[in-house]
Amino acid sequence: MRIYAPESNVLRALSGTGIGLLMDVANEDISAFASTPSVAAAWVKANVKPYPGVSFRYIAVGNEVTDADAQKNILPAMKNLNGALAAAGLSGIKVSTSLRFDVVTDTFPPSSGVFADDDYMVPIAEYLESTGAPLLANVYPYFAYVDDTTDIHLDYATFQPGTTVTDDGNGLTYTSLFDAMVDSIYAALEDAGTPGVKVVVSETGWPSSGSFAATVQNARTYNQNLINHVGKGTPKRSGPLESYIFAMFNENLKTGDETERHFGLFNPDKSPAYTLSF
Repeated sequence: MRIYAPESNVLRALSGTGIGLLMDVANEDISAFASTPSVAAAWVKANVKPYPGVSFRYIAVGNEVTDADAQKNILPAMKNLNGALAAAGLSGIKVSTSLRFDVVTDTFPPSSGVFADDDYMVPIAEYLESTGAPLLANVYPYFAYVDDTTDIHLDYATFQPGTTVTDDGNGLTYTSLFDAMVDSIYAALEDAGTPGVKVVVSETGWPSSGSFAATVQNARTYNQNLINHVGKGTPKRSGPLESYIFAMFNENLKTGDETERHFGLFNPDKSPAYTLSF
């Protein structure tokens, strides 16, 4: 499970369940974490240490931070948070940051993938390799598809048969856009000199309403096929690919595009938006 900020009621509910948790440090807190180690220590004391029964897997320092000045604070904040966790005897919790997919460019073919800003991403990748933490990436074939329906087919975007793409750069064959997107991240990590860093898909999903191709049928098809698929990994990296479906609930109060309110597996009243089999 992923939560985007420490929520004491959620953490209490998760205690003792064995459900692995990815928890975020809010974007607005990153600057203070970066400049003041005691702020990171106080956050750990308040939000992690009191919940020994919670199976914390990762803490993400920010989600999709796009401001260039704010990005400069991510790595020092990660280092201070790692120090605070170690001091609290919690060094088994890995620290990373959750990235928007567009930190990678030249993603077709996947073997051409590189980081758009090496000055930003290479030090983060090197640090992750040194700590053994994964890179957290939000991967949405939906947005790639609706932005380019000429070159991307719906079957390719939703793990359905019909499209096969061969990468002339590495000879691998792709039958899903999701795999191609993830492998372009792996290519960027290799280009950065950090091939040992694992990718965790910290968000992926498909909206069930609100715009073009946002239907219950497409959302169910994408998410069910995702569940059935990720245990196998990608053409470049076989083996289970840890992935988080966005989102648990339709967010009826969320601002922005109408689709942003319809990514949930459940409605706000807890009724299923549609059914999936895990």
